[in-house]
Amino acid sequence: MKLHLFAIIVLTSAIATARAQGNYEIQVYGSDTVAPRSTMLELHSNFTAEGQRRTIDGVAPTHHAEHETIEITQGLNDWSEVGFYVFTSVQSGLGAQWVGDHIRPRVRVPEKWRWPVGVSLSTEVGYQRALFSPDTWTWEIRPIVDKTAGRWYFAVNPALERTWHGPDVKLGIDFAPAMKVSYDFTKKITGGVEYYADYGSITDISSLHDQMQQIFPAIDLNVSPDWEINFGVGVGPTAATDHWIAKIIIGRRFNWGRQNEAK
Repeated sequence: MKLHLFAIIVLTSAIATARAQGNYEIQVYGSDTVAPRSTMLELHSNFTAEGQRRTIDGVAPTHHAEHETIEITQGLNDWSEVGFYVFTSVQSGLGAQWVGDHIRPRVRVPEKWRWPVGVSLSTEVGYQRALFSPDTWTWEIRPIVDKTAGRWYFAVNPALERTWHGPDVKLGIDFAPAMKVSYDFTKKITGGVEYYADYGSITDISSLHDQMQQIFPAIDLNVSPDWEINFGVGVGPTAATDHWIAKIIIGRRFNWGRQNEAK
C-alpha cells in the first residue's frame, strides 16, 4: 500500500513541476551505465500522429513526421560511458533529412558505494539544423535518480537545458524534467507511465498554455539482458505540445573481448 501511495505522489509531483527530448529520443534514463568493453546500439522510432501542421519561423511542421534516431553508447569503465546520437526525420514534402548530432558523456555512482538509490549524471551537447529547431546549439545536464523496490521501479530526471545559439539564449537555464513509474507484471512484461515536460526558464516558468507536457503509458519487454524493447503512445495535453506520438525503442548490447579474457 505504501508503494502504491509513493508512486501516486511521485507522479503527481512530476506533473505539478514538470519537453520530450525534441521527439527524437523519448526516454527516461536509468542510472546504470553500459559496461566496459560493451556497446549499446539503439534505434528510437517516433511517429507524430497529430502535431504542428504549419511551418513557423522557418521550422518544419511535425504533423505525420517520422523521427528515426540512432544512439550508440560505449562503456568506458564500471562508472562511465559516452553516447553519440544521429537524428533524422522523414515526412511528406521534405523526404528523408538529417537533423543533427549530439554527444553525451555520463558518469554514475559505483555500485560498490552501496547507495540506497541509483545516481548518475549525464551531460549532452549537440547541433540540430534550423529547419527542425530554431535553437541550433544546445547543452543539457541531466541528473538521474532511480530505485527498484520489489516489482516497482521509479526514475526521475530533473534536466536543465541551455541554448548556446538560437532565440532561447535569452531564456537562460530551462527546466525540463522527466520521470517514470513502472511495475513488473511478469518476468517478461513491465508496464508503467513516463512523463516528459518543458516548463521554460527556471527563473520564469511558462504559463500552462506554453508548457510542453507529454504522458506516455509504456511497456518494457524483458526478453533478454542483451536486448532493450520499450514502446508507448503519448498524449500532449497542452497547446504547445504535439498531441499524439507513438514511440518504440529497440536496443542491442554487444560485448567485446570477454571471451578472450575468459580463456
